[in-house]
Amino acid sequence: MSPKPAYLEASNYLAALDADWAGLIATVGPCELQATATREPYEALVRAIAYQQLHARAAEAILGRLIALYPDGAFPSPAALLATDPELQRRCGLSASKLATIRGIAQAALEGRVPDLASARQLSDEALIQQLVPLRGVGRWTVEMMLIFTLERPDVLPVDDYGVREGYRRLKGLEKAPTPRQLRDIGLAWHPHRSTAAWYLWRVPKTVGIQQQEAGGTPPPGPAG
Repeated sequence: MSPKPAYLEASNYLAALDADWAGLIATVGPCELQATATREPYEALVRAIAYQQLHARAAEAILGRLIALYPDGAFPSPAALLATDPELQRRCGLSASKLATIRGIAQAALEGRVPDLASARQLSDEALIQQLVPLRGVGRWTVEMMLIFTLERPDVLPVDDYGVREGYRRLKGLEKAPTPRQLRDIGLAWHPHRSTAAWYLWRVPKTVGIQQQEAGGTPPPGPAG
């Protein structure tokens, strides 16, 4: 698969910053960020919640069992999800808190508080974050995953993500990972390609032999804590 021109431009921009970035990009190769641009925000948020703090395979297994509850094998609509016995959904492997959050997202989608895809495309990154983080269990990281992996926004840096901060620590050989505030300041130099920068930082541990989930277009485990 050939990288999209925008990702190639971003990779070249980052590689020109310094030798560390150039070495990382040479090792990892072209950015292969795979966004699902036709996915509705409701589904993107539900999937991000399912992935949070889990390995990709575990999250996919849970989502697979959830989707299997519905006869057509398609991702359930908000109404269908809410009409399902919560106990059946719990048996898919969702924690009580994640299930409450997912059902809350479905209710918010029915009420119009989660925009549809066409509406979301018209809103800025920050406007979407401010609209969605008041939902129970939905934090900034959850919305940022939607921005990167569904809406293909090019300049999102999820500074609360442990994998991103740890990736930067390893990239630069630091004793401690930067705080979210510190990484936000550091990341100003990566504008307007911070989504691509995050994609590469998620892969730093993998390139030095550390076992960490992250493949293709799947979101990372999420913020620490």
